[in-house]
Amino acid sequence: MKILFFSAKPYDKQFFDQYNSDYGFEIEYLETHLGPHIVNAVGEDVEAVCVFVNDKVNAEVIAVLAKKGVKILALRCAGFNNVDLEAAKQYGLRVCRVPEYSPQSVAEHAVAMLLTLNRKTHKAYNRVREQNFSLNGLLGFNLGGRTVGVIGTGKIGAAFCRIMQGFGCKVVAFDVNIDKALQNSGILYVALDELLKCSDIISLHCPLNDQTHYLIQSETIGMMKKGVTLINTSRGGLINTADVIHALKQKQIAYLGIDVYEQEDKLFFKDLSGSIIEDDTIQRLMSFPNVLVTAHQAFLPKMR
Repeated sequence: MKILFFSAKPYDKQFFDQYNSDYGFEIEYLETHLGPHIVNAVGEDVEAVCVFVNDKVNAEVIAVLAKKGVKILALRCAGFNNVDLEAAKQYGLRVCRVPEYSPQSVAEHAVAMLLTLNRKTHKAYNRVREQNFSLNGLLGFNLGGRTVGVIGTGKIGAAFCRIMQGFGCKVVAFDVNIDKALQNSGILYVALDELLKCSDIISLHCPLNDQTHYLIQSETIGMMKKGVTLINTSRGGLINTADVIHALKQKQIAYLGIDVYEQEDKLFFKDLSGSIIEDDTIQRLMSFPNVLVTAHQAFLPKMR
């Protein structure tokens, strides 16, 4: 079987080549992302296509893949909001994904972002390297005793809940499905409105779909405590970025940590250090001293 990878990076090649030694598949790697602009370049000897979070697998792409004889669409991610599942079903393409995608890694990255924003370790690091040992402007707050709201308690959200319990936080959660084990461990499930109103810290761990698109926007932000900390390691489309920027300017949101961004497909996983970034929204976000942006790296730690 020949497998064609899109959006392939050096770490993809390293690990897939390592494990493919036991199977002997023919693998070809392309750095470009999959979309209508490149799909016609897929060879007719390709039986499976492997894609990542920012590949565009819409009905147009799926029709071409099916015509070329592709049978399997493999996602090396948990989310599938970038795939037209109805079109895949119509053309007989089998779709598989990674349902438990580094849950502990993503949860730990969310905690790392929270601690970095709170204790300002990134700023302290840069200061000390310049021989500035002043503590002015580095004041943080204790996590113990704070109320942490977790939206989405799947594998990642559950791992995040358990970590925050270890910090001595009161953890409240919202999900359409209640995890009985989490509930029995002391996690309090509440309505979404109540979670927004009572939480000092809110972390998003839910999929992107029609119900969760722009879950965080002006109305829901208005329900939150003034000075709330917001962390998003799920999908960029959960947040209306313009509304969040306004809330940052009004100090309704005190800290924002995002590992995902709605328009990340034009930016993330690329070295743009020598380029002029034309996305004014991400430039505005990065200008805030109380905003931390990482480039969709929460999944990345090496597993044992």
